Amino acid sequence: MVANASIGWTWTEKAALWALLGFTLVAVLGYGVYGLHPQFIPPSEFGFKLFAISFQLFARIHIALAALVLFLVLFRRLGTTWLLPFGLVYGLSFCAEHIGTGYGVPFGGYEYTGLLGAKLGGRVPFLIPISWFLMALPSWVLARHALRGPDQALGRIAFASMWLVVWDLALDPAMSFLTPYWMWEDPGSYYGMPLINLLGWYVTGVALMAVIEGFSSRVRWLDLDTRWMAAYYGAMLAMPLGMLIAAGLWLGVVVTLVAVASASWLTARLGGRETAGRVEPAYSPGGASV
Repeated sequence: MVANASIGWTWTEKAALWALLGFTLVAVLGYGVYGLHPQFIPPSEFGFKLFAISFQLFARIHIALAALVLFLVLFRRLGTTWLLPFGLVYGLSFCAEHIGTGYGVPFGGYEYTGLLGAKLGGRVPFLIPISWFLMALPSWVLARHALRGPDQALGRIAFASMWLVVWDLALDPAMSFLTPYWMWEDPGSYYGMPLINLLGWYVTGVALMAVIEGFSSRVRWLDLDTRWMAAYYGAMLAMPLGMLIAAGLWLGVVVTLVAVASASWLTARLGGRETAGRVEPAYSPGGASV
């Protein structure tokens, strides 16, 4: 992929991304050593207390840190113009989760445990709608790299939703099978996850991507560097994928890697076709060529 923003990465953006990767590495190593082998916990009061709160502590810090990293970049590149679509994505994803935890639509029946903190409406941890935005925006940016034409909005939405589903192939086994952040009412065939959940993710993704796409004329998403957003996507994927590797859930690892490789190949191929030879100008939210 090539960067499509005129602003280069600053040391702050690089440092923020490295901080997220560093925390992810520490969390995955901690899970692999102590989470899977609690007998290795240092026999001290501090060690046992830290282990007792580690699953809730590290998950919440990871979401908060990931949000801080992305928000820092968004404020620098877009000012405050992204706050309204963020609020709408937050509201839509909360509604999807609230309906899902209450009626089993569109993900299948499930409920959140208390590990992710305080819940909105008594059912949805307030951090969860934030994490949807953290997943949705880089997915849309990757899709935009592949499909840039002003007449390709529906294609971008569909492709971005696919990138979002790819994320869940590792996220769900890590968060509901290896650790009890949420629990399925009727366990399915993919590490306890019912396959209808993937359809639910895609449908929800379409709604979220439509919001992001709909604000393309007001928010200069093109000022977001594609390579940085791809690296951010990879950093976010590294946490659940690393947990699958540590636990030896090789089917989930292979399925995720094949899906990522396929989506990346398609993104690069479509993006290359857009920029090679005689093509229409790249899509610009303001209507100008870039």
